[in-house]
Amino acid sequence: MSEKVYRTMGGAGASGIAVGVVVLVTGIVSGILLIVQGARLLKNRKSVLI
Repeated sequence: MSEKVYRTMGGAGASGIAVGVVVLVTGIVSGILLIVQGARLLKNRKSVLI
């Protein structure tokens, strides 16, 4: 019985780590994309007509 509990806890821990890594990578990639787009906007701000 206790082995089943440990396996379940191990699976939950592994899935938690996997989800954390995915969220971390997604955050880093989206941050980099936002910085690049902001830099492009600042570079070309003279050609923007409002």
